[in-house]
Amino acid sequence: MGEGAPLSASSIARLKATWQQEYDTWNQRRLEELEVVYLWVDGIYVKAGLEKEKAALLVAIAALSDGSKVVLAVQSGYRESTESWLTVLRGLQQRGRRAPRVVVGDGNLGIWGALAQIFPEAGEQRCWNHRMVNVLDKLPKKQQPAAKVWLKQLMYAETREQAVSLKEKFQKWCEQVGCPEAGQLLETDWERLVTYYDYPQAHWKHLRTTNPVESPFDRVRLRTNAAKRYKKTESATAVIWKTLRIAEQKFRRLDAPELLSGVYHGIRYANGRRTHCLEELLRERVAA
Repeated sequence: MGEGAPLSASSIARLKATWQQEYDTWNQRRLEELEVVYLWVDGIYVKAGLEKEKAALLVAIAALSDGSKVVLAVQSGYRESTESWLTVLRGLQQRGRRAPRVVVGDGNLGIWGALAQIFPEAGEQRCWNHRMVNVLDKLPKKQQPAAKVWLKQLMYAETREQAVSLKEKFQKWCEQVGCPEAGQLLETDWERLVTYYDYPQAHWKHLRTTNPVESPFDRVRLRTNAAKRYKKTESATAVIWKTLRIAEQKFRRLDAPELLSGVYHGIRYANGRRTHCLEELLRERVAA
């Protein structure tokens, strides 16, 4: 804002104190009325406190049944450990939050271990962008352009069966170029990579990656990178929470929002198309 901006050190201190109070109130709000369908989770690291290591702030952004996206949780933790994510998920559960249909995260094992304990019924989708980076790191640079083409085709396969077929072909190609470990890396967490096939095709682009939670982080980093170090983790949490809440006002709605309520209430899909289980058929017949 420039040196001439009317913001003294005391003004900034008052702002931070106000944001801290607002954050504490927000972090204790009840959540029963929110119909959370999908949940994206990730961590952002900032220099805060007296420790040399950066502090981890764990963030969860939810897609609601009306198609809107909201910031659901912002909480400090130790790295992205299982214990830290357990604290976040327990807090959501204690405030009335039931399991979302799908949780989308990166390859960090902490979130998956915590989900298994708090919301075991939730579907688990691993971010394709992170997995692609892992695979490419196993290949020499001269092979990476061709590998990207393979992986993009795999990521956008029209059915789960087609994805399996392309995976096997990619693995054979990796063997041919002398890097079988790159292809075998896809076997790790494969089921988590293809969870999105069990949900509406119109939502696949939202579920394949953690972009919905990572994109707002760009705005956060503009502010945190400008600060050498926050004196307290609590101050960093309040500032980042406030930044995310402002960004929330411009969050894009999900495509095909009319499908979200059905997903929330348990309508099932296979390869992106709705399936009719026996229970649904009976309900429809009774209604008729």
